[in-house]
Amino acid sequence: ERRRLAAHHETLKRLRKEFVVLPVAFGLVAENSAAVRQILVRNREAFQEQIRRLAGKVEMGLRASWDVPNIFEYFVETHAELRELRDQVFRGRQPTKDEMIEVGRTFDRLLGEHRAACIQTVTQALRPRYFEVKENKPRNEQEIMNLAMLIDEDGQADFEAGVVEAARRFDNRFSFDFNGPWLPHNFVELNLEM
Repeated sequence: ERRRLAAHHETLKRLRKEFVVLPVAFGLVAENSAAVRQILVRNREAFQEQIRRLAGKVEMGLRASWDVPNIFEYFVETHAELRELRDQVFRGRQPTKDEMIEVGRTFDRLLGEHRAACIQTVTQALRPRYFEVKENKPRNEQEIMNLAMLIDEDGQADFEAGVVEAARRFDNRFSFDFNGPWLPHNFVELNLEM
């Protein structure tokens, strides 16, 4: 139940103070304690490998968004290819459905290319400060990146300074936000034998 989510997170937080914790998705339920023991026995080596890999590490979230009122108009302003296509299609007449689809496809392609370039810039700037990075799907059109980054547990201040440094490479039409530290949910790689 969603109302128990806070208790779930608090339990994980307390355990993390004393142990390496492999987080599981909230809401996973086993039939009984014998079923839990069976899963632990069958997957012992996989659990041990993940514990070794994630010991002393935490996850930080990093998001960046375009801070502009209209993302399409921003791209028209900053990408001559899209501006010229839009002007050609909408010049003095009602565009066809295919022409509007063409404008949309061009916008989507440019959006993807720009996102990829921004992600590359940021991950290269932060490279000495993380072990692994996972790209999560942007939540909306304005969002450029939604990254999960695995860092050293003692490296949070250095990571935060690196985010500030990376953000300086962008103008004021970009906004950056980081959060954490979290248990490394995005980095646990287990295919459990049930």
